[in-house]
Amino acid sequence: MGKLTRRQLGLGVGASLLAAPFLDFLGRPARAGSGVAKRLVIMFSPNGTIPAHWTPAGSGTGFSFPVGSILEPLGTTIADPAMVLPAAMLAPIQSDITVCGGIDFVNTANHQPGMVAMLTGNGDSTSVSGGMSVDQYVAAAIGKTTKFQSLQFGVQTSSYGATPETRMSYSGPNVFVPPEDDPVAAYSRMFGALVGDPQAAALLLNEQKSVIDLAEGELAVLRGRVGAAEQAKLDAHLTALRALEQTLSTPTTCGAPTAPTTVDYADNGNFPAVGKAQMDLLVTALACGMTNVASLQWSFTVGQPSLTWLGFSDEHHSLSHSDDTDTVGVGKFVAAERWFAQQFCYLVNKLKNTPDPSTPGSTSMLDTTLVVWTKELGDSRAHVCTGVPFVLAGSANGRFPTGRYVDFMGASHSQLLVSICQAMGLTNTSFGDPTAGTGPLPGLTS
Repeated sequence: MGKLTRRQLGLGVGASLLAAPFLDFLGRPARAGSGVAKRLVIMFSPNGTIPAHWTPAGSGTGFSFPVGSILEPLGTTIADPAMVLPAAMLAPIQSDITVCGGIDFVNTANHQPGMVAMLTGNGDSTSVSGGMSVDQYVAAAIGKTTKFQSLQFGVQTSSYGATPETRMSYSGPNVFVPPEDDPVAAYSRMFGALVGDPQAAALLLNEQKSVIDLAEGELAVLRGRVGAAEQAKLDAHLTALRALEQTLSTPTTCGAPTAPTTVDYADNGNFPAVGKAQMDLLVTALACGMTNVASLQWSFTVGQPSLTWLGFSDEHHSLSHSDDTDTVGVGKFVAAERWFAQQFCYLVNKLKNTPDPSTPGSTSMLDTTLVVWTKELGDSRAHVCTGVPFVLAGSANGRFPTGRYVDFMGASHSQLLVSICQAMGLTNTSFGDPTAGTGPLPGLTS
């Protein structure tokens, strides 16, 4: 029978929320072997770039970061001006990354459209991805047995509320998956059962199990209303739900670490400290096996943090539109972008210096993790989504050669999204709008 919409299925609330990602995506093969990453991490920083100050010199393995350029902190240890990140975690990562130039968002321009397209590829309910963002699409496939299918960490993402400008993760068309901006709340969600009121934790566990029981009942009814192919998918989903119920009763493999300090997470001056706390929690979640998919969103498109720790009070979005005649404004924007590069460097080094508990003898979680640093615009002054900068870290368990700069000469970023999916063991050959390009990004694996 043909593909059914959620409206046609008439699902109850519990079943519709829990089954929707699986009705289309349960036919994937098991993930195994080398060349398949175990974890996906996505980091976003806002407001595009200035290509002349971002693009490395040289190409292939013979590339370098010019002195003073935006990406120089990835190749040289530079002290954190906010005095939050330790120098040991700012060591060069040039040999661990693939710098991707010349990637275009097809039929997309400006801030909000770029933010929407960035991880969704402009997919809708009829596309293979079903309008999901790549992190949620991957999580739906590989997050069935972890405590959390995915975790979203944020740093001041919500001052404009929940809008297409402030959200990058989607569980379906126009359905946001919000980031958590408060490290203390994120910690409580992760470790609350270990450090909180045992009676309250037990009550929450029973409520979670009740939701699953409701969904199982609704799915059993639904099973009698669909064809054999959809029944097989629903059977697999029911199995996944029962596995999820088991994980709710299973304590985490890690004890609760020290809780983050309570701060006003919406205060501009706390931006660096909140970001570090969120990165530390993100890596802890992966190391403890709580999730295999996590994201970190710094602000949002047209976001207005003022990087006062760099010695200026200008808002980031305003600086991003400094034209070449405004050398002071350009210099400040480049300094701000270098600071975000340091955050990426810290995150990658944190993974690199954390042993992988799931792989005996492994020395680094980075070995089996794919980290993606993404933006929503190319040249911020022109409001274009061409030449959008991407940096990948980690080889995805040997799939991607690292220590390279590759200019993809205008290739569609939908192909990059396919490459990300395939690096996670999925087999889809399109992502988002299929007219924007199919197949993986040529040259990324060689």
